[in-house]
Amino acid sequence: MVCKNQELIVISLVKVPQNTTKPYFTSPLTCANKYTPEQFFEIWAQDNWAFWLDSGNSEHVNCRYDIFVYEPVVTLKTAITSTRIHYRESDEVEISTADPLSLIKQVQAEVFPLSIVEDASLPFCGGAVGYFSYDLGRRFEQLPAKSSVDITLPEMAVGIYKTAIIYDRNSKLFTLVSHENNLQQLSDSIAEKLTNYYHNDTTSSATSFELTTDWRSNMSKQQYEDKFNQVQQYLLSGDCYQINLAQRFSALYQGDEYSAYKKLRENNKAPFSAFMRIEDGVILSVSPERFLQLKNQKVQSKPIKGTRPRSNIHEFDQEYAVQLQNSAKDRAENLMIVDLLRNDISKVCRSGTVNVPSLFAIESFPAVHHLVSTVEGVLAQGFDGTDLLRGAFPGGSITGAPKIRAMEIIEELEPHRRSVYCGSIGYISACGNMDSSITIRTLICENERIHCWAGGGLVADSQVDSEYQETFDKVNKILPVLQSCNKSE
Repeated sequence: MVCKNQELIVISLVKVPQNTTKPYFTSPLTCANKYTPEQFFEIWAQDNWAFWLDSGNSEHVNCRYDIFVYEPVVTLKTAITSTRIHYRESDEVEISTADPLSLIKQVQAEVFPLSIVEDASLPFCGGAVGYFSYDLGRRFEQLPAKSSVDITLPEMAVGIYKTAIIYDRNSKLFTLVSHENNLQQLSDSIAEKLTNYYHNDTTSSATSFELTTDWRSNMSKQQYEDKFNQVQQYLLSGDCYQINLAQRFSALYQGDEYSAYKKLRENNKAPFSAFMRIEDGVILSVSPERFLQLKNQKVQSKPIKGTRPRSNIHEFDQEYAVQLQNSAKDRAENLMIVDLLRNDISKVCRSGTVNVPSLFAIESFPAVHHLVSTVEGVLAQGFDGTDLLRGAFPGGSITGAPKIRAMEIIEELEPHRRSVYCGSIGYISACGNMDSSITIRTLICENERIHCWAGGGLVADSQVDSEYQETFDKVNKILPVLQSCNKSE
């Protein structure tokens, strides 16, 4: 317990057995409690490798904790066939062609050489945080190279962090976590940053966000219809049962990406949101979908498949939700992906533990209603979060089924590689727990150009007009929101 400047700092040591495990330290971060999470992250929003995993919607069942990380001790960036590992304290760099997920496991073991016992009150105690692009799947499966590559962000960008800040949306309190016994020093540093930012008139340096061109799709409606018809031919010939087809919207912009993110999170209230800035670009994610969670060896995935728009008229809105709940087509699509996820996680789960506790639940978000199912299992001995991620990557809800053939067809039909879209964002904690999203409703900012995607699963009885409209329904709280930024600021 430390008392400084009349502020009481209570330091907790998470006790663990000697010799086999390592403790970490936690304390309330009282200097942050008068700020919202959005205000709190302002002090790092312009810093590379400062990430915010944002639980966006306090009313959603999966929304309780926000995770803030900054100043990683190691960073890993994968591009094409190699991964650059930067040990930032010594400024040493290694280049490896090994499996990127194996490298995360290896580097985590170097940084945290003794096992960490979970603190049940916190979701994350330090460890790996980052993104895994859809195209990282090429490291695990042989796929053709047909679509254009015009985004140069790494296929994987992950930092290893010894320090984190956790915000509990129930208690509305911040907690500081560190693997060094330096909590007072860290707390003082953060308090100073907050004071300098909010009380020394530095907030005016932040700029607004503005699109300098209109959004433009990489497909005309006719091109979408042509690709839809090609998908139907593949479905009828038996190549797949379901194929995901997406279009990409792009525009030029100027200004501050964090300002854009604040607008997006306000309008979308998504449970798996994230803001990430690295040297190569910025990621703004307002995803509603959990990909994989690992907690106390229990695995959970919550695939989304099935969508209806929201309405401002309550009766119509309820009618859309009921239509979705009762739609035989949407239930069939959802069940295909549930079966795919069951197969994927069974690769690393104990025999007989994979089950589906919830089928076809309705989850409602500001722009759309979604049909969501839950798949669970128990991780088998000898496997960890990286094995789970590898076995199911990329998520089946954004490929189709069978997965590999669907990915081959996506590569043939979509004009551009997906990059971070339809990949995953998340953490792998040093204690072994993991949580991750599917990066739908996710935007990339690179070289003053911003990209946003929207797609959907196509099956044999899909109708082209409704599927095309669905892509716009999904970004109804994204594209117009950013289009209007310069008008409202």
